[in-house]
Amino acid sequence: MMALLQTGGNTQHLWMIAAALGIGLLAITGFVVFLMRRFLQTSREVHQEEVLEAAPRTQNPSAFMTASMQGVIQKLREQEKELERLHKIEKERAEKTERLSEEVTRNMPAGLLVVNATGIISSANPAAEQALGIRGLGFRRYSEALGETSDLTRLVAECLSTGTIFRREEVDHRPPAGDTRRLGVTISPIRRGTEKISGAICLLTDLTELAALQQRMQLKENLAALGELSAGIAHEFKNALATISGYAQMIPEVSEKDAADYAGRILEQTRNISHVVTEFLKYARPLEISGETVTLQTMVERVVSEVAEAIPQVKIRSEGEFLDLGGDEGLLRQAVLNLARNAAESCAMKGEGGRVLVRGEIVRGEEMGFQRISVLDNGPGIPASALTKLFRPFFTTKANGTGLGLAVVQKIIVQHGGQVEARNRAEGGAAFIVTLPLPRSVPEAVESRQDSI
Repeated sequence: MMALLQTGGNTQHLWMIAAALGIGLLAITGFVVFLMRRFLQTSREVHQEEVLEAAPRTQNPSAFMTASMQGVIQKLREQEKELERLHKIEKERAEKTERLSEEVTRNMPAGLLVVNATGIISSANPAAEQALGIRGLGFRRYSEALGETSDLTRLVAECLSTGTIFRREEVDHRPPAGDTRRLGVTISPIRRGTEKISGAICLLTDLTELAALQQRMQLKENLAALGELSAGIAHEFKNALATISGYAQMIPEVSEKDAADYAGRILEQTRNISHVVTEFLKYARPLEISGETVTLQTMVERVVSEVAEAIPQVKIRSEGEFLDLGGDEGLLRQAVLNLARNAAESCAMKGEGGRVLVRGEIVRGEEMGFQRISVLDNGPGIPASALTKLFRPFFTTKANGTGLGLAVVQKIIVQHGGQVEARNRAEGGAAFIVTLPLPRSVPEAVESRQDSI
């Protein structure tokens, strides 16, 4: 019995040990499972946070919007910094350009005035103040600074009101203290496209010393011309008077028939002197030019007809375009007739082969049109030594010429606001070209053609 009890006690003890071991094993297993589950949960949370940071999902709208706004704000800040950098560069460039413009304006030799639409001088450089003899021009009314009745004020006012451009005008300006100055002026309006005039730019150049120098040179030229005229007149009179004196001395000693012949020669020399005086007066007298309308086409046809009758062995004709212009028809006819007759006489030695062409052309200029009248011949041409002297009074290449014909032609053309020039043609012969201004309403000019007769 005791043995059974002892055996039963041991068995119970073993069962208790086994139960304790089982409970311990379960506890250890549960703890390990807990640790593994905690580790897995932590890893999942970390992975979810990384995924949310990399690319927010729409499952969390607040996080997605926050991340998106932060990205936009970051980009805006970067763009703002770039704009600030570009703005700083442009500002520095604008300041540099403005300084350069100010330096150029301040140091330019020509005077510069800028007048705004209200008539206030908004800018004036030192050269303008020096040319006008006025200090402190800025922010003054131009009419008050320049003078209410001055020519410069009138030009600026017309430019502001009508937009008229004045190029290379010359005006007299009297500063508050000092003598009258001669100024070269160029004025143009300020506008953008077809917008209204917002001001005017005026460029000024002091021409006072240049004008005085030109006057002195002109005086010297006039004195030299007067000397040549006097010498020419004295030469013509001396020759004629010597002939008259010689025949007059022989009249008492010859027969009545010879005396009559000598008297005729004396009268011929007297007529020559009278012709010289008449031609000289045409050159020396001031021309009174009427303001009539001259029909050039009709006038040229009359000149051609008259020369053809006087020198029939030379073929003369006219071609081209001749427009009407203002002037004195009698004087212009005299000038063209003189040129055409000289051309016909120069090629008359060719007999039937002599040809003269009077051609008309319209030439387009920058601001207005011009009538060109060319008198062309196929004669021997002009000697090189005579080209620069043709229009001098009493210079002639003709045996019986007075040397006043071309001088009178030049005076007539210049008095009409034109010019005349002479040249040799490449194909032979001479060309005398007259250029006369046409009214501003003249239609567009045609292109000039090559010389051909």
